[in-house]
Amino acid sequence: MLTGSIRNRALKTLCIAVAMLMSIIPLASCHSEGQAVIPADYGSYGADIARELASEFPNRTPYSSQESDAGAYIAGKMRELGYEPVVQQISGEFGQTSNNYYVKIEGSGFYVDDGFGNYYLKHRVAVIGAHYDDLLSAFDVSGSEYRYDGISDNASGVGCLLTCLAHAAEYKDMGFDIYFVAFGAGNDNFKGAYTFLNNMSPEERDSIDVMYCIDSIYAGDKVYASAGYNSLNNQTRYQMRRKLYQTYDVCYANTLYSNYRFDLLYNESGIKGDLDGNGTVDYYNEVSHNKSDYVPFDNAGIPVVYIDSFDYNYDKMDDMKDTRNLNLQGQNGMVRGTVLDSTELLDSVLRQDDIDEDEDGVMDKSGDLLQIRINAVAFVILETLTKGSDLGMTPSEYEAFLKAPETEPSEDTAETSETV
Repeated sequence: MLTGSIRNRALKTLCIAVAMLMSIIPLASCHSEGQAVIPADYGSYGADIARELASEFPNRTPYSSQESDAGAYIAGKMRELGYEPVVQQISGEFGQTSNNYYVKIEGSGFYVDDGFGNYYLKHRVAVIGAHYDDLLSAFDVSGSEYRYDGISDNASGVGCLLTCLAHAAEYKDMGFDIYFVAFGAGNDNFKGAYTFLNNMSPEERDSIDVMYCIDSIYAGDKVYASAGYNSLNNQTRYQMRRKLYQTYDVCYANTLYSNYRFDLLYNESGIKGDLDGNGTVDYYNEVSHNKSDYVPFDNAGIPVVYIDSFDYNYDKMDDMKDTRNLNLQGQNGMVRGTVLDSTELLDSVLRQDDIDEDEDGVMDKSGDLLQIRINAVAFVILETLTKGSDLGMTPSEYEAFLKAPETEPSEDTAETSETV
């Protein structure tokens, strides 16, 4: 016979598998009119916000008046969605101030086994964040051929963040408490992200399962998801990269490529080096040397998923850059943090209104690349969160678990279990 704890684990695994399967099935369902549901079909909402933010506040450097106005603009968009954002002040080194703006949506929590077959409800936290400031002032870009406005770094990330917030209510059985955070002063050594994390209670910090960081997803050749340097430890690698792997699963399990030609990739360069300075040789795989607001969370030992657009397909880290596009080589292939980060330039180079077939006969539906990337990344993040926490079951999964019949195992299964 199976012991109670072994039977509970088996039933829990079965119920979670069934629940996850049921959550996938609606993606292939149809509307009442017979029209198939297309994932990430969010329209132009996020792209419109990104372009408006960039256009209205092109020089939103940390602690500047334009950064302040950009923050107020984002807060207004959160209110339009029906949420009242929390305003959290950031203090610069020399007395300057900026603000984080965030919304918290409480989830249903997860039922966790106490180790003795008893379950209790526990809340786990996910953070989705993007900084809204940019790097260059009007003085820095004076005389530039194009109007710099930080559309990629990081108006694109803000558009994606607000797209996530706009569609979060569609997920009725979300277990996680989710913070949606627009970080100020990101270009001041991630000051906004540090402020946000440091102002959380120790209990809530310990409850964070994952932090998603969205940065510069427009200008680069490809979109990548990366883990933090805290995942380089072989003993904790899988634990720290589990949410990262789930983003790939979501992307590939849905029709994002066939509908939008959107792929989510990971860095496979395999360059050897001491990446984190601990004296151990690491492989430069599934991590990024591009730093962003995930750094404070990474340093705190929290699993992170960093999403940006870049090109890691080089033999040397120093050779890596945003893009190989011949029309964007004025800064050696870098766009973020340069005068090339311009809506005027990037839209003219990257927007494709024609629909053509590629060499494999796949229809090119790229159209507005900014809109596609914002929507696809937002969809992947939200869907990944439906996979739940490693620590427990959502209330609906727990209900199914309680109702599951306790069937007796076969003789072979019982013998195997008892041997184990």
